[in-house]
Amino acid sequence: MSVSTTSTDTGVAGGKPRKSTKLFYTGVLVLTFSNILIKAIGLMFKIPITNIIGDEGMGYFNAAYSIYVWFYMISTAGLPIAVSILISDCRAKGRINEVKRVFAITVMLFLLIGMLGTGIMFFGAKMFANLIGSESIYYCIMAISPTLFLICISSAIRGFFQGYQNMVPTAISQIIEAVGKLVLGIVFALYAIKQGYSLPIVAAYAISGLTIGVAVGMLFLIVCKLTFRQSVYDEEYTVNGIDETVRPSRALVWILISTAIPITISASVMSLTNMIDVMIVIRRLLSAGLSEANAVEVYGNYTSLAVPMFNLPPVLIYPISYSIIPLISSALTSGDRERADNAMNGSLKVAAIIALPSALGLSVMAKPVLSLFFRAESVESAAPLLSILALSVFFVGLLSVSNAILQANGHERKPIYSMLTGAAVKLVSSFILIGIPAVGVYGAPIGTFLCYLTITVINFRFLSKHCGVSPRIILTFVKPFIAAVVCAAAAWGANALISSIFASRFVTLLAILIAVVVYMLVLLLIRGISKEDVLMLPKGHVIYRVLKKCRLIK
Repeated sequence: MSVSTTSTDTGVAGGKPRKSTKLFYTGVLVLTFSNILIKAIGLMFKIPITNIIGDEGMGYFNAAYSIYVWFYMISTAGLPIAVSILISDCRAKGRINEVKRVFAITVMLFLLIGMLGTGIMFFGAKMFANLIGSESIYYCIMAISPTLFLICISSAIRGFFQGYQNMVPTAISQIIEAVGKLVLGIVFALYAIKQGYSLPIVAAYAISGLTIGVAVGMLFLIVCKLTFRQSVYDEEYTVNGIDETVRPSRALVWILISTAIPITISASVMSLTNMIDVMIVIRRLLSAGLSEANAVEVYGNYTSLAVPMFNLPPVLIYPISYSIIPLISSALTSGDRERADNAMNGSLKVAAIIALPSALGLSVMAKPVLSLFFRAESVESAAPLLSILALSVFFVGLLSVSNAILQANGHERKPIYSMLTGAAVKLVSSFILIGIPAVGVYGAPIGTFLCYLTITVINFRFLSKHCGVSPRIILTFVKPFIAAVVCAAAAWGANALISSIFASRFVTLLAILIAVVVYMLVLLLIRGISKEDVLMLPKGHVIYRVLKKCRLIK
């Protein structure tokens, strides 16, 4: 990444690196590690729970979860980001006392939002189940509804810590939630089966593990907030004294809401689309002659195998998007345009370097990867779907970072237009394609690809026009693409060659490892990684000296 700790990243005095820049790198690393761990825990949950309740049971589980995610995005997508931006702005101006008022207002807003959202989900459970076309989903929706109130409280505290670029409490609380979902979800499901409950009720027991996990994660965040030493993190901005200015609560509420609403709309569009997609997929399959149980089973297979694997690679990119907003906001507030430009262009490059090999590699290795974890009969149905869906990973990565850049530059309304357009493309294309017998459920991943492609193209138009972001096409996209093609070919070839000699699940892991090494070597040989990209890594100076000695980098 081209955000370096050189002269453009120096602090107030002595030419030392800014604490905020150090915190950015630390935050990215912490969230990257935690997200990988969370996804691994999620996968450990998906494998046994799918084996326990089957594709049909996972259909009930995932349908209810998609409704929860939409409410979750509406309730929490915009406000924590707005809080982090406002807190970053207050700190940059030395208004430390105003930070306390912002947090108090945030907690009150989230309490109201959480109670309202939980009430709508709980009392409207039957309505949502009927809209999907399966009354049995009703139990799962009711079971997960209290989670919304709990996650709102957690989000208020996470927004505070994001404003301080301290990602550790957020990371640990998310791990706690994931572990709760894993352990309690499986235990509750096994208990429900032992009691002889029907499959929809077993799925409801399984989903309630998330609710309890979120409750424990919330308690952890509360403890972190109570023990947080705010003054230590504010030293960088208080060397010249504290600005005692504290704006009225009404003005701060307006700033938060006016910032949060556009972000919420743009973020919730895709979760709303996914929720409607549930209705489209299941209802279109029903109209094609499938029974309710079979339609839910097909949907469950797609969302339990293909979709979770598709969601794995972006976890390496989301931390960059999450951490870069307060960094860019703070740099722009301080008038440090060069640092902001480096952060924006560098984040796009890193996103491309990660997303391209992930997209192509997962597409060609869909069946071997799924076979590592799931039953053969389920893999046969899901692998072709994942091959199509995986190609969208590249656009998801760029979408995440470009949205963050637009939000940090004060253009939080722009992603609304791109997301709404993409959502329309997805809904129309999915509805048409799934209705074609020769396409069927394959219309869902094709619609997803067209959706993210549309959003990314529009977002880059906004970045160029409103933020002055013009990435170097060859270095940012073309060279990583060339290396990614070689990487995917190496993965497929190595897997085919080694598996012809001996059969083992470890063959797939070995092929992936070979592909990663090939990708990095090709990227270095074609000069796809710059000195600045290496220096931002832990021990970057040491790595850079080794690569320079090998003449792999200038």
